[in-house]
Amino acid sequence: MNTVVQLRNRDLHVQLAQEDRIEDAGRLAPDDRMTCHVHNRWVHQCVSSAAHVNQVTRHRWCRECKTALTVAVDELTLTVHMSCPSCGDGRSAATRRLERACEASLAYTKGRPALLAG
Repeated sequence: MNTVVQLRNRDLHVQLAQEDRIEDAGRLAPDDRMTCHVHNRWVHQCVSSAAHVNQVTRHRWCRECKTALTVAVDELTLTVHMSCPSCGDGRSAATRRLERACEASLAYTKGRPALLAG
């Protein structure tokens, strides 16, 4: 049991380092990452943190209601949905991109292939 946990952590750290290098080289946008360099986690595991809300770019932000979007991660269907707790909408291109990154992260951790639209 302990070996499985160690392998998963090692895989995360390898992916974090790889994404850092690719992002630094300008070949990966920060919001396309499957890992979060701030929390050192898979992005779907920490996307509900306030650190992932950006009013300017509208990542997890409803401009209309001036409210952070809530996050629902479904590990069975490998989907992530973000919506405004006030109006139920809050959609933006930035939020959709973050949802896709989270879904790719989730699929990757479950051993399923996932493609990010670039």
